[in-house]
Amino acid sequence: MLKTYFLAPLLLFLLICLPSDSMGQRKSKNTSKESLSTELKTNPKLVVGIVVDQMRYDYLTRFWNHYGDGGFKRLVNNGFNCKNNHFNYAPTSTGPGHASVYTGTTPATHGIIGNDWYDKVSGEEVYCASDSTYASVGTTSEAGKMSPHRMKVSTITDELRLHTQMRGKTIAIALKDRGAVLPGGHTANAAYWFQGDNEGKWITSTFYTPTLPKWVDDFNASGVIKNYKKPWTTLKNMTTYIESGLDNNQYEGLFETEETPTFPHKTPNLLNKNADFEILKYTPYGNSITTDFALAALDGEQLGADSVTDFLAISYSSTDYIGHKFGVNSKEVQDTYLRLDVDLARLFKTLDKKVGENEYTVFLTADHGAVDVPAYLKKQRIPAGYMEWDSIKAQFAPFLQFTFGSTDIIKNFSNYQFFLDHKIIKNLDLDVADVQQRIANELLNYPGIDRVYTGQQMMHNNYTSGIPYILQNGFNQKRSGDVLVVLQPGTVTYPKTGSTHGSPQIYDTHVPLLFYGKGIQKGNTVKRTEIPDIAPTLASLLGISFPNGTTGSPISEVLE
Repeated sequence: MLKTYFLAPLLLFLLICLPSDSMGQRKSKNTSKESLSTELKTNPKLVVGIVVDQMRYDYLTRFWNHYGDGGFKRLVNNGFNCKNNHFNYAPTSTGPGHASVYTGTTPATHGIIGNDWYDKVSGEEVYCASDSTYASVGTTSEAGKMSPHRMKVSTITDELRLHTQMRGKTIAIALKDRGAVLPGGHTANAAYWFQGDNEGKWITSTFYTPTLPKWVDDFNASGVIKNYKKPWTTLKNMTTYIESGLDNNQYEGLFETEETPTFPHKTPNLLNKNADFEILKYTPYGNSITTDFALAALDGEQLGADSVTDFLAISYSSTDYIGHKFGVNSKEVQDTYLRLDVDLARLFKTLDKKVGENEYTVFLTADHGAVDVPAYLKKQRIPAGYMEWDSIKAQFAPFLQFTFGSTDIIKNFSNYQFFLDHKIIKNLDLDVADVQQRIANELLNYPGIDRVYTGQQMMHNNYTSGIPYILQNGFNQKRSGDVLVVLQPGTVTYPKTGSTHGSPQIYDTHVPLLFYGKGIQKGNTVKRTEIPDIAPTLASLLGISFPNGTTGSPISEVLE
């Protein structure tokens, strides 16, 4: 009886506590390893990063009924759509945008505070990708003297290269040099950009290679680019473009020799097959050339051809050139996105064939949004306007002279920031924080200016929401200015035709973020996501290290 009394509880304990494997139902080693691999990482053969320059989120919804099934709709319907995705810093411009997408952080950390900025050490304006220590490859001009040396942290492309012991390739492509150099990171196998002028070819820098590969030379010599020197007509019947404004209006810029900004665009420079290839950037053909070259890179570099993950970074730049020239409400912008949709479908179809339909992962986003033409907004009785900095000089210069005894206290104004001369401030026995605050208080009196913050505020406060949060994420302590100006919503410093960007306002920060392909969940979210979340999301998917300056967080809903 005593033996039976103790045996029953013992059997019950064993049934409850011991794993099923020990009871004769052990899973196979292969199944266990496969499960662990799935949990740890996803192994696409190729990651394709797509940045569409100046793409507002509402371009997805406005033009939706015109899109085919193979481009934007494929990404939305079969991938994951982050509907409430934003840049969380300013200025919202191309250089910082591409750097932030790929580094997983903001200018406060990666250091690319604008396309150009005033360098406080040299006292000169610098360009985000320029580097005089390298030479051009593929051109005799200086357009190839570029590198990512001003970007102070690693990128997701760098981390993938490191993780694969440099076996995984990174190729970056864009019409704009900064749209290729910054996404490629510090370790890219190559970055290529388009040299327009009278050359019309893809070039690079000795930072990457001393000579162009044969496949690039072959592409440049193929005549493909010259074939795009043709009239720009609409893809569809323009009467169906009811999602955009009148074709002939006062809010759009003109090509040379044009009297009206209307279709078809067929100026002499656009038709000349031997000169002025720069004009192609201002047509949707620039995006088609980019797609052609990306597909050539797919073959030439054998991307996605083995089990080691490669990365193809593509930036579509013509959308920005066209938006600046014609404005976000133009027939030209609508036609450009319909044609880009066709190019995307062509890209994905080729990837299906050459890499495998479920063997690659894609993300698509933008480097910034854009404001509607303020003159048009005013016509619709929406508050908007233009700010001319020269108009405040008559009042601002006397203020500086009277208050501080010198106008030389201001060294530079760029990216909506005033840079002060700290040596002069010290010689005048003034306090920097006090000077910053007095200037800020004065600027608040001027029309068109909505808010002003000081460098001291950016350095000593911790903002968690709203405009100051966005400014602080864009504020780099070593590179940014002393006084930061925010214009009123809808107010810009720009000509009265075409659209622009750069502000912390929501029309510049709200952009698409779509994920698609291997390892990606189908669905959508209206939860706020931010641009620095892209890189850590990809790193989590791939099972690699986050870029070393990452401040974003993985978007868990995106991943299977």
